[in-house]
Amino acid sequence: MTAFDGVGLGLRRELLDPVLQHKPDIIDFFEVAPENWLPFGGKLGQKFRALTEQHTFICHGLSLSLGSPDPLDLEFLAAVKAFLNTHQIKLYSEHLSYCSAGGHLYDLMPIPFTSNAARYVAGRIRQVQDILQQQLVIENVSYYAAPGQEMSELDFTLEVLQQADCGLLLDINNVYVNSVNHGYDAKAFIAAMPTKRLVYGHIAGHYRASDTLLIDTHGAAVVDPVWQLLQFAYQQHGEFPTLLERDFNLPELTVLEQELWQIKSLQQQASAQQQSLTPATAGG
Repeated sequence: MTAFDGVGLGLRRELLDPVLQHKPDIIDFFEVAPENWLPFGGKLGQKFRALTEQHTFICHGLSLSLGSPDPLDLEFLAAVKAFLNTHQIKLYSEHLSYCSAGGHLYDLMPIPFTSNAARYVAGRIRQVQDILQQQLVIENVSYYAAPGQEMSELDFTLEVLQQADCGLLLDINNVYVNSVNHGYDAKAFIAAMPTKRLVYGHIAGHYRASDTLLIDTHGAAVVDPVWQLLQFAYQQHGEFPTLLERDFNLPELTVLEQELWQIKSLQQQASAQQQSLTPATAGG
């Protein structure tokens, strides 16, 4: 897996031209969904290639459907593998969910929190890793119902990570949204994540439908409780690469830069705190 660090931004097509004209220094890496770029060649494809040749990119997939009862889409996986190779992208992440069952569902559905489902999805993750010949990084997802639940989201996530021997993409906003919607301790969830598997993080905004229902939208600014959880995650696991997701209601790039700088500020605080806790080496 390629080494990357710092602050990232999800690259939407609306941001392509502004970033080509001037990439803000605060952005250390970009993330794209391969599904959003695979169909495009021509001028748009050339612009995208110009960016991937100059800057660090990672991929975050939308349609691998790891928990689906349908067979893995091997044709799609081959296309993703070619895309990763073409753009020399060494990191591919996906959602711990599914989006197909006898047809595409156009949404990320929750996998039942059962030991059987954990074994099933872990086996599919291992199969994907064998095909791609690289580690897959799995994201904890937001969910609004838990059909057939036999174990907690926390225990299910840990079981999948251990059995699949894969990486973790820790989505801080998803933890917060789920903690409000399902009434659990967000800090306890974050603290329980295995540091050795944590590859990078996501942070985003959401919609507050009520005091007890939050909707994960990626369409608003990050709120204070989520920033506080990101700071807590750095304290627990050390500084890790973190990406800002904004999928619609896109403001000017200069507005997004303010949130990117807030990530950087929290990373710098975490790094300084870690250094202050590290015992000085005696000279002699």
